[in-house]
Amino acid sequence: MAGRLVKSTLVTGSMTFVSRISGLVRDVVLASFIGASATVAADAFYVAFRIPNFFRRIFGEGAFSQAFVPVLSEYRSRDDALSIRLFISHMSASLGLVLLALVLAGIVFSSGVVTVLAPGFLDDPEKFSITVTMLQITFPYLVFISLVAMAAGIMNAYHQFAVPAFTPVLLNLCMIAAALLLAPLMDGSAIALAWGVFAAGFVQLLFQFPALKKMGLLVAPKPDWKDPGVRQVGKLMVPAIIGSSVAQINLLINTLLASFLVTGSVSWLYYSDRLMEFPLGIFGIALATVILPALADTHQKRGADEFSVLLDWGLRWCFLIGLPASVALILLAEPLVATIFQYGAFTAYDVVMAGQSLVAFSIGLPGLILVKVLAPGFFARQDTRTPAKVAVISVSVNIIMSLLLFKPMAHVGLALAVSIAAYVNCGLLFWYLRRDRVFIPQPGWTSYLAKVLLACAVMGAVLMAGAGDTALWTESSLVYRVTRLTALIMAGIASYFIIVLIMRIPVKAMLTDRRLKNV
Repeated sequence: MAGRLVKSTLVTGSMTFVSRISGLVRDVVLASFIGASATVAADAFYVAFRIPNFFRRIFGEGAFSQAFVPVLSEYRSRDDALSIRLFISHMSASLGLVLLALVLAGIVFSSGVVTVLAPGFLDDPEKFSITVTMLQITFPYLVFISLVAMAAGIMNAYHQFAVPAFTPVLLNLCMIAAALLLAPLMDGSAIALAWGVFAAGFVQLLFQFPALKKMGLLVAPKPDWKDPGVRQVGKLMVPAIIGSSVAQINLLINTLLASFLVTGSVSWLYYSDRLMEFPLGIFGIALATVILPALADTHQKRGADEFSVLLDWGLRWCFLIGLPASVALILLAEPLVATIFQYGAFTAYDVVMAGQSLVAFSIGLPGLILVKVLAPGFFARQDTRTPAKVAVISVSVNIIMSLLLFKPMAHVGLALAVSIAAYVNCGLLFWYLRRDRVFIPQPGWTSYLAKVLLACAVMGAVLMAGAGDTALWTESSLVYRVTRLTALIMAGIASYFIIVLIMRIPVKAMLTDRRLKNV
């Protein structure tokens, strides 16, 4: 089982890697096209894109997926193909109707939405107006992409991970095409990017159909609000909306407060968040995607002991990959931002500002990754209430810390507040799992963590020695930046895993964990 989970995580992670690379190319194109601090179009677009993205991650990848996959796993355990097809038909129709109503409301009241979520834009009529226009175009993306997330949930429940993980590449390609091809036809207007988002939703949904048809699960939507499965998903979704959306709520709070800061603050947070999400997406979200259906199956078919062992296995991988990723992002923040984004309208000043918020975000990366394994420990057992309680506390902490930090530390304080809230979130989730004896740590954790920390320290020393100062990166050519950064990253990876081997951290044993053979 461990081998299958690792293989599935590698497949998901590799497809996500392709997605993230295309996403970085997209962001390079956008940074060159609209910059960060130079124009109002940058802040306007990122707010207009973030709002439907926020709802997408709640209704699509977040609460819906976490409620839908365990219920679908329960249907699968009955081995009744007809009931599965009916459930999917009723669920897709119900989800689509709810989303359509939400989108129509969002379009009609778009001015109010922008006023609530970016009130600082009211002082700049041009920025406010273009944000409203973009939001009206991007909001329908929510319907398409949430149905895409449902299709992904179906495939993930059947341990088919490649197509869902690759799908975001299509969003990036559509946005690149909008910036390079459509914008010139619209006199360089950034509104072209909003149309690129709209088109991407439609393209991504169509991309799911062949895979679902091959599985025999491409069924016509038919609403049935009384379907027991639909009702169960709806019941689980209500608290899961809170529990799964904590990170998104925190980011929206940041967007709201950043709208009161200098122009460019929203964009600096966006670019640094994108870089922080690179390892989070490749590993953290990939592991979460794979482990949720595995935990759900284990809960349905096997005992609590194997459930706990599976959680223990996932958490060890979180520390093995998450801690060095955090250290590397902190120490290479400005080199990364300069190498990837400093072109066209993106200035050296933007590099420094985005680099500072990247450091603050990266501090919380291990906490964000741990949540990706801890939260499925509840969702797989159809417990969405406990993560909701934890999320309320976490969001409260984020609001308090944001208000305390955003004036003295500007956008950096907002990023740091997200990191603090992430550790509160994962700490409380861990405490509840231990309190209820759902998770019982396996022996060897103290030695394991000490060895991982030592490997991170050695890697950190190597990166610090080779990073140099900011001017080295902002004033150098593209070839020099890419060459030096690549060499640094390779040296960091090599030094980390050399220490891992010397300290005999049992990576091979984790790849073929015999305790999971029956999972």
